[in-house]
Amino acid sequence: MVSNILMPRILEVGGGALERLAGVLAALGVQRPLVVTDPMMVELGYVARLHALLEAAGLDYRVFADTVPEPTLTSILDGVALMREGTAQGAFDGVIALGGGSPIDSAKAIGVLGHFGGEIRDYQFPRAASQLGLPLVAIPTTAGTGSEMTRFTIITDEAAGEKMLCPGIGFMPAAAIVDFELTLSVPPRVTADTGIDALTHAIEAYVSRKANPFSDHNALAAMRLIGPHLRRVYHQGDDRAAREAMMLGSSLAGLAFSSASVALVHGMSRPLGAAFHVPHGMSNAMLLPAITTFSLAAAPARYATCARAIGVATDSDDDARAGERLLAELVALNQELAVPTPRDYGIDPARFEALLDTMAEQALASGSPGNNPRVPNHAELIELYRSLW
Repeated sequence: MVSNILMPRILEVGGGALERLAGVLAALGVQRPLVVTDPMMVELGYVARLHALLEAAGLDYRVFADTVPEPTLTSILDGVALMREGTAQGAFDGVIALGGGSPIDSAKAIGVLGHFGGEIRDYQFPRAASQLGLPLVAIPTTAGTGSEMTRFTIITDEAAGEKMLCPGIGFMPAAAIVDFELTLSVPPRVTADTGIDALTHAIEAYVSRKANPFSDHNALAAMRLIGPHLRRVYHQGDDRAAREAMMLGSSLAGLAFSSASVALVHGMSRPLGAAFHVPHGMSNAMLLPAITTFSLAAAPARYATCARAIGVATDSDDDARAGERLLAELVALNQELAVPTPRDYGIDPARFEALLDTMAEQALASGSPGNNPRVPNHAELIELYRSLW
């Protein structure tokens, strides 16, 4: 089997890596970047840090700081319009994404639409952004989505109530600056949700039907980093060693699922998030134990290896025992990190029941369930959603 591997051309990894921004832009030939970020990055002073670095390099740039959590068709329109305006010195020749997964996903969409035109639905799976566009430098400030390492963006069509998975080389960042120091201010709830998101990426990449030796290596490395450190960063946000491990684990997990794809958890998570505005990492966490239970018998050796990589099983445990330990860990992790059920989150039960059929259809249409070790049918998807309640 031949595997298609995409990754950023330039990686700057480690505490203080943000200071390398000007050199990265110079290497990519970028002189007029559009910075895409969100209001929180402005409030925390991160945009001011970028401003100082870009000013010192003598670059001409503009800032779009109005991205929103879980980006939508509407939320990216002003950014696309700004992208098409350019600067006083000419058209933008690059994009800088600063923030969590939402600003990075927004920047990917803004860059592609601003450069190639069209609408984001034109790039929805099974279609793709199949050409390289403007260089994108992704600077993540959470350890979770791994979007700095992937060929995907997720944009919600709010009118249709659908999260659209948009793949392709056009969405792959040209460079990633992975600086764990930018995550030190992330609060516990976001730390938990993004951390379980990263763990889900690694597990799903490893059990995916599209798994390959490259994705396996990165998925296992990610699990070995995330497993021992997720609880630590949740309880002690200033633990630098744990923050660094989670940041690297998140990026490796992103690299893994970019080539192996995600599976059933993500396929079901997107409709749940779109319908009820559940943050992406949290909806993944709601689903992960139930989907692992559903899938375990179809890939016992793979799930057992995940348990050993995370550190909840040993080589002396047979696959059946390791699988049991993995399930117990996922349940315990959700309890300790205070992951709510849909009911606890405040979702209206009547609306939840009314949308089950639509959510199941959207999950199947995304293609992600087809990568799962056990592929569900429409009726099984509905029962899996019900089991979360």
